[in-house]
Amino acid sequence: AAVAGLLGVGCRVTTLGIATTPGVAIMVGHLAAQGGMVITASHNPIIWNGIKALRHDGIAPPVDQAQEIIERFKHDDVTYVDVEQLATLAQDDTTTCVHIDRILPHVNVAAIRRGIASRDGKPRKFKVVLDSVNGAGGPSTAALLDELGVELVHLNAEPTGRFAHTPEPTRENLTGLADAVREHGADIGFAQDPDADRLAIVDEIGRYIGEEYTLALAALHVLSKGPATKGAKLAANLSTSRMIDDIAARFGAQVLRTAVGEANVAGAIRDNHGLIGGEGNGGVIFPPCVMVRDSLVGIALMLDMLAARATPLSQIVAEIPSYAIVKDKVALQPGMATTLTPTLRAAFSDARIDLQDGVRIDWPDRWVHVRTSNTEPILRIIAEARDETEAAALVAKVRDVLGLPA
Repeated sequence: AAVAGLLGVGCRVTTLGIATTPGVAIMVGHLAAQGGMVITASHNPIIWNGIKALRHDGIAPPVDQAQEIIERFKHDDVTYVDVEQLATLAQDDTTTCVHIDRILPHVNVAAIRRGIASRDGKPRKFKVVLDSVNGAGGPSTAALLDELGVELVHLNAEPTGRFAHTPEPTRENLTGLADAVREHGADIGFAQDPDADRLAIVDEIGRYIGEEYTLALAALHVLSKGPATKGAKLAANLSTSRMIDDIAARFGAQVLRTAVGEANVAGAIRDNHGLIGGEGNGGVIFPPCVMVRDSLVGIALMLDMLAARATPLSQIVAEIPSYAIVKDKVALQPGMATTLTPTLRAAFSDARIDLQDGVRIDWPDRWVHVRTSNTEPILRIIAEARDETEAAALVAKVRDVLGLPA
């Protein structure tokens, strides 16, 4: 249906088959297209299947452009061409190859292929467990790992769209991956979401490291490779862990905070010549490869880091100051959105306030972000502190200030 609609308004269309979101974004540039479309529900149930639009530069449309698309749809603002102007339909099956070729120059392929020393001192290949949740990322990620010479244990590899478990890559959904890492004695475990733009990580002990650590570790590795990282710009949204701030400070780099939404982060990276960026949902945006979140880039950077450090992942994670994040949501009540900002500003006048997207309240060692959802009629409250008790107390205080039940 999408292809028919595009042809009907005079577009030349190239279909890519089953492909990842970052793969489509890369092919937009590779084929010199004016835009791209991905049909996906991502990690949501199939009833949420929809159209994910990409611009000519591979970036998702920012809010104003997205709203223009929505308004044109609502008003049926379409100009169809005559039959003589219909373009031919093309097909391209090179997405995986183009994607891999974009990634490999940015990692030490030889070092990854050499692997790691075993207990007897002899080199062995890296062993990786990958859960592709029967989404789009299975074939292309397996091909990437084959190029990198790792030993792969691939769970839920076939892109059937019939997810083997609840597909969002969160702790409770990845117990099977953690078990497989322990069973196979793997060096690392990776979990992709169905359109392969998010990545969660399990360490060699079989411990869920999580999505927040994905961007933090990728930033740590890219900054460590230097040499000139002082003054470098990184970007993350307001709901992403401050781990990235601690890492940036270590190298004299700066983190630019944006409103929630991949397009906002990508725009900040583009406008400020950012080194790397992303979101705390496991999304890494690495500009030399692609300007959307890309789990394949994240996987390659993690293996590059393990090869460079020759250190178990659990030890690398232990070097990063840790925090606890507590997330809460409440039904949006009439008038709540308009009173949110003045109420919170008055109650937390001792803190630094950011109003880009709802209200983010910052102290040196903790923060809380309160915002209305872009997709549901709810208010999100996200807090981060040194421990879960303190983060939960921040959420409770916001609820109290807003007059919400505990």
